Amino acid sequence: MSPPVLDRETAMTIQSSREFAALARTAKVGNDGHRVGPSPVNAVIHYDIGALIFSQGDRAGNIFTVTSGAVRLSHLLADGRRQVLAFCMPGEVFGFAQDGIYSFFAEAIEDCSVVAHSPQEVRAADNLNAALSSLFSAQSHMLVLGRQCAAERLASFLLDMAKRQRGRRCVELSMSRADIADYLGLTVETVSRGLGKLQKDGVILLHSARCIEIREPQVLRDMVE
Repeated sequence: MSPPVLDRETAMTIQSSREFAALARTAKVGNDGHRVGPSPVNAVIHYDIGALIFSQGDRAGNIFTVTSGAVRLSHLLADGRRQVLAFCMPGEVFGFAQDGIYSFFAEAIEDCSVVAHSPQEVRAADNLNAALSSLFSAQSHMLVLGRQCAAERLASFLLDMAKRQRGRRCVELSMSRADIADYLGLTVETVSRGLGKLQKDGVILLHSARCIEIREPQVLRDMVE
């Protein structure tokens, strides 16, 4: 069952080591849009937008690498609130689990393809480096949530998206405003107001809801430093 999308402030506290481990991105598996049993190792699998790759509480199997599209990792809290943990893009990995159980949902937020890896294969140096890189990103994200105000969180998010898209000035966002809000620990209204102010100030230009041109990247950097 897919977690609900909420339009209110979401608690972003990492409550356990399993939730922290969930922030590590590890390769994915996709198919024709329907979740199946164990995925063939090293098979390229395709998922349609909105497809559930695996659920929180499922027994963990392979680790995955995104080859195209994007995947959202989220955790459903006991009180029904959703916590977005990460957005995984091409070249990034997800699916690490502690104690053999996934503690998060993995869903395609656009049509995507992933490659499945066995846990043994992930022990190779390149994959281990990718996992460590993801953990460092998770640590940075927690620092953003713990220390920055709403405007600074939004600036950090835009800079991160630009960096992960090879420094492009026009950033393509696969995720919705609700996804961004639940990722940054803000409300949808706060995200929309923040983007509107950045556009009014000439820092960004909203070409569409999913395409943002960063006109003054240094202004964003100054906001978070």
